[in-house]
Order: sequence, then C-alpha cells, then structure tokens
Amino acid sequence: MTAFLFSLTILLSLAYAGLSWHFIGNWKGVASLPRNPKLEHTALGFLLLVHAYAVVSPLSEGVMFSLGVGRALSVVVWMMLVIYWTCGFFYRVEGLQLFMMPLAVFTLVFSLVFPGEHIIHDLGNPAFALHVLVSIVAYSLFAIAALLAVLMLFLEKALHDKRWLSLVRQLPPLLSLEKMMFQVIGIGFLLLTVSLLTGIVFSEEVFGKAVALSHKTVFSVISWLLFAALLLGRHFKGWRGKIAIRWTLAGFGTLLLAYIGSKVVLELLLHRY
Repeated sequence: MTAFLFSLTILLSLAYAGLSWHFIGNWKGVASLPRNPKLEHTALGFLLLVHAYAVVSPLSEGVMFSLGVGRALSVVVWMMLVIYWTCGFFYRVEGLQLFMMPLAVFTLVFSLVFPGEHIIHDLGNPAFALHVLVSIVAYSLFAIAALLAVLMLFLEKALHDKRWLSLVRQLPPLLSLEKMMFQVIGIGFLLLTVSLLTGIVFSEEVFGKAVALSHKTVFSVISWLLFAALLLGRHFKGWRGKIAIRWTLAGFGTLLLAYIGSKVVLELLLHRY
C-alpha cells in the first residue's frame, strides 16, 4: 500500500470515527452538534466515494487481483455502507448508523494491519469479474440481514427494559426491521444463486480447473440451502420472529465460514496465501 493510500485510509477511519461519536453522542445526549439527517446523508455519500477509491484501488494491478482477508472485509463493509446509504432514500433506517459507522472504522483499521496477500489472476475475464462482483454484493446483503436479525433480538429484549428506551426510540419498528430483513435476504439469495452458478459453470474458464468439493463450496451450498428453507418457510408457514432470526444467523454464519472464516484461518493463523 502506498503512503497516499495509507494516509487516506487513516483519514477515512477518523472521519467514520467522528460520525460514530456524533451519532452515539446524540443518542446519549452529550453531542456538541445536533442531528441533521440530510447533511449527515450527504456527508456519508461523499465519504463513500472516497472510501470506494481507498478499497478498490489497492485490489488490482493490471490483470492481477489481490483480495486478502483485510481487504475482503473492507470491500464487503464498504458495500454494506453503500446499500445502507441507498436504502436511506426508500426506508427508515434511522438508528442503524450507530452500528454501521463503528464497523467501518474497525474494518478500515483491520485492513491496514492485516491486508493479506491472496492473489487471483484473470481480473479481465468477464465471467470472473461477474462472479466476484455478485459474490461481494451477496455477502454484503446477507451481512446486513444478519445485522438486522441481531437488532431484532436486541429490540425484543429492550422493549421490556427501560434502560434502553432511548436507543429503542431511534431504531425502526420491529415489524419494519423484519420486513426489511426478508427483502434483503430475498435479493441476497438470488445473487448467491448466481454466484454459485457462475462458480460452477465457469470454474474451468475462470480458475483453470473443474469445480472442486472444497470446504468453501460445501459451506456455500449449505448456506444456500438454509436461506432457501427460510424463504420457503416464510412463504408457506409464515415464519417470523425468533425462528426467522435463528435461520438468518445460521445461514450467515455458514456463509461466513465459507469465505471470510477460512481466509482468517489460512492467512492470519496458518500464514498461507
């Protein structure tokens, strides 16, 4: 990473930390500046443009593609922020920034400390580019769905605890979170399906060999089956509440093991790239 990109990532981390302090401070009633949703949304949009350059430019050099564990996480979280920012035009996502901004700070710092050195070839291959793009968006959507599931669990408990009433007032209603979660899962499931199909159909063209029965493939398919069962259960059985939350977290946990979890073990623990 160049000195410029390193400095830019530090500045972005500080900017997201400042937004985190602003949102958390307003929640606790100790902020120096009042809330201004339009200005905050505009400022986040500008940060996302800068963030896009910071996370995308180190990934490629010619036809080489580098996506180590730190960079993979930073790209996924950037995509989560883009989806969150876009949803702000159509949904009430107020309160989610309390979790999204600190997450951005963590992943940017993590990407500086553990960028990883995983190199993949053939960036110019359209099939490979489609597979990578669809996979990243699918991971990001499921990560948002998992966050919404955790918020639903928290909200259910917080509604009966006066200590968290100030935070509850800032979050969307429970039913809105559930509706949003299933909409995100529905889109994510379609993209995960495309990701699996492109990985299978174009495996020899993209990776130079037929698809292998690796832990990544197995966990990805298990995750796909879990989310398929959840969507079918929702449609035919009306699944909601805690049962939907459990299936969502199980599906995301399995998907996490398929890629990010394996990269953490291989790169950070075993030092294999």
